[in-house]
Amino acid sequence: MKHLKSYLGIFMLSLGVLCMACSDEYMQDMNTDPTKTSTIDPNAQLTTAQLQTYGDTDLVSVYRSYIYGFTQQLMGCWNTTNYGGRHTLDDSEMGRIWTNLYAQSIKNLVDAIHHTSGNEQAININSILRIFKVYQMSILTDIYGDCPCIEAGLGYIDDINTPRYDYQQDIYAHFFKELTEATAALDPSKDRITGDLIYHGDIARWKKLGNALRLRFAMRISEVDPQKAQTEFEAAVNDPGGLFGEGADDALIHYMNIAFSFGHESYSDYRGNALSKILFGNDPANNPSYVCATLFDRLRTTNDPRTFILSRCYFDGLMTAVSPENRIDLTEEMLSKNARFNPCKPGAFSWEPWPQGYESDLMHELLLMHPDIPTYMQRETEPKLANNFLKSDNPGVVMTYAEVKLLLAEAKSKGWNIGEGCVSDLYKEGVRAAMDFLSDNYDCRRVTAEEFDNYIQINGVGNSPEQQKENINIQAWILHFTNPAECWANLRRSGYPALKSPAAYGFEQFLTGGLEIPLRLCYPVLESSYNKQNYQNALDRMGGLDDWHTNIWWDI
Repeated sequence: MKHLKSYLGIFMLSLGVLCMACSDEYMQDMNTDPTKTSTIDPNAQLTTAQLQTYGDTDLVSVYRSYIYGFTQQLMGCWNTTNYGGRHTLDDSEMGRIWTNLYAQSIKNLVDAIHHTSGNEQAININSILRIFKVYQMSILTDIYGDCPCIEAGLGYIDDINTPRYDYQQDIYAHFFKELTEATAALDPSKDRITGDLIYHGDIARWKKLGNALRLRFAMRISEVDPQKAQTEFEAAVNDPGGLFGEGADDALIHYMNIAFSFGHESYSDYRGNALSKILFGNDPANNPSYVCATLFDRLRTTNDPRTFILSRCYFDGLMTAVSPENRIDLTEEMLSKNARFNPCKPGAFSWEPWPQGYESDLMHELLLMHPDIPTYMQRETEPKLANNFLKSDNPGVVMTYAEVKLLLAEAKSKGWNIGEGCVSDLYKEGVRAAMDFLSDNYDCRRVTAEEFDNYIQINGVGNSPEQQKENINIQAWILHFTNPAECWANLRRSGYPALKSPAAYGFEQFLTGGLEIPLRLCYPVLESSYNKQNYQNALDRMGGLDDWHTNIWWDI
């Protein structure tokens, strides 16, 4: 917390200067007005870019509206079911990640990289900016496909106002080059980093993150370019900078406890985790985050100890709009009464169908004070996201030690040369780390050794390469619940878990955007006016249409 408070002044200065820099009048007067600065501290620009990742309400709303529906981890609330659960095309909603990241985060990063390039006194900040830009660009290309990358953000620098849409294959080649060079350039004896909300300037850990991202992106292209994938993966494993070796190496963006509010100030205040805030909901008693049956049933039928760590059943009738703390937790009572849990199926709103209820003893005392509250609980039997994941100071997940272990397990199953360790052991370490990740970062109860051993005995990695690929990536799907962009990307890449369309659950008549689960989001329509030729070139490569059922390059 003290680190984040110390960065607040830097962040606010960066935002203020960026807003001024967007003005034509400011650009004209910049050289003559002594009250306006002509330079920005690149550390401040790094802070701004990091905070925006999960702090921008408009940006992360796409995760709730579309991506959690596509991954079938949440379902039932209006946003998730209406957009992602029912495949509803909405240009303004789909384009938020594109318009917000390019206009702010990517713009800041490109500017800061430009002004620190070739400066030996700024080698570390330049390298970290480059690594973080690769990460941000991966979110964009993995969601939309071909997109501006090499020329993105160069409007003020090189007067490139209509950047070309790079082929995704070329974007990934650029990623590997940037990560390799930037990781190697990091030097703990050089400049000190003052604006880093992830590692607080720890150069050794940034080297590990650079290598970890190389593992992620190498595995991402493993189906479309297996030789390149193996080469890059093995190079990252053998890099002297090392890999994540424990949970303390997790790359997490640290946020503050900011009051739950949905006025203008909350949308522009990046200091709190906006994803957690919108999952809490702007009308929490009527619009909480329901856990999808696909996830809940997978957890419960496999006796996963995370079942009731991730999800709980609450009575929300007394919950205020500013805090989830006064929810009444009915989960243990339901378990003791062997009551039926009713998770929302893919494509369903929380009232479709109206769930079966049960007689609640816990509600009797409350009934004395609130006689209008029924004791026969119905919609409260629908599992919802646990309070632990609805807090403004929850971390923003970039990459974890658990993910690295699961990636290593899959690489080993492919026969890649990654050193010691068998597939089964790497898998177990990854699953154990994924469970510990919840207790280490979300104040969840810790899964005991006995619980873990019982679980892993009946949920092992399997024998054949395909069984291993399936089980490893189902575990990645569960792990990435708090990292939705990566969750959707890895699900599409691996094909696991194999999800059924909401059409299979009886909702085909509502799927206006097609029966199959979409494979990408469409470009913002305004691109057809602002960057017409490059936009059209990208569409031509997809057969002439901006179709969200068209595979992106690595998804074969």
